[in-house]
Amino acid sequence: MSEPDGRTTRWSGARIGRWPFLAAALVVGAVTAAACSGGGGGSGGGAFTIGAIPDQDPEKLQRLFGKVADYLHGKLDVPVQYKPVTDYAAAVTAFRVGDLDMVWFGGLTGVQARLQVPGAHALAQRGIDEGFHSVFLANTSTDLQPIDSLPGLAELKGHTFTFGSQISTSGRLMPQYFLGEAGVGVDDFEGEPGFSGSHDKTIKLVESGTYDAGVANEQVWRSRVDSGRVDTTRVRVIWRTPPYHDYHWVIRPGLDDRFGKGFTDRVRQALLGLSPDDPAQKEILDLFGARRFVPTADSSYDQIEAVGRDIGKIQ
Repeated sequence: MSEPDGRTTRWSGARIGRWPFLAAALVVGAVTAAACSGGGGGSGGGAFTIGAIPDQDPEKLQRLFGKVADYLHGKLDVPVQYKPVTDYAAAVTAFRVGDLDMVWFGGLTGVQARLQVPGAHALAQRGIDEGFHSVFLANTSTDLQPIDSLPGLAELKGHTFTFGSQISTSGRLMPQYFLGEAGVGVDDFEGEPGFSGSHDKTIKLVESGTYDAGVANEQVWRSRVDSGRVDTTRVRVIWRTPPYHDYHWVIRPGLDDRFGKGFTDRVRQALLGLSPDDPAQKEILDLFGARRFVPTADSSYDQIEAVGRDIGKIQ
């Protein structure tokens, strides 16, 4: 994770350190949809506030979730406001204290949030999140070659390595789990592993040679490659993880009391109703890297919770 001077925070051995803050500028100005009359019955509940973990460039997140706020306002007939946060931990905290009503979390942060807010539930995920993947990356100037099986991760021993955020599911939690399954501990890297803070920063750090290797979420990797923002002559994928559940919307309890009976179900149906056949909705889905949203359940993240407890990120 980046410090103010641009260096990445590193983690010593197997000890869990402090949770560093993402040094990304807070996007100014949340998107608020004005309330309109009729139908929704939410005039007394204030704004329905949504947020997201800052796993990518803040400008992209502002564009995406501003459009989500506008879409939900039209479907729910209540004011909807997107509130950006500075880092992953801040997203969990804002959800816990009630500053955010619904958040687009990763697997681990979603579990943390639900455990801290009794009655909160996983609501929906993209189709790709039912079988999500991380990709291990290597700078092409190193001797690291593509590997075809889990034990091949042992080739990373003796190399410099960076994760993403300390509490990223696809940028740290599950990659560390798979490394452990391959017999690779954090002490096996050259020096202390870094924590870049976000997937796009991880890609850039490996591309530049700051680190020999790193790990990022596959969807961000593909998006950046497809848009021409990665020099694939300098960084390449060497391994793709097995699938696991990851990103999902988590919603607070009690919203039916604020916005009217059935409000939570209406939110779920609005998310599930996003259609690629509608141009404006397709733009939202494209920004998410999704074709559809599908239902999910708290139990889908039991594996994430178990791994989180194992590495000390869930007590």
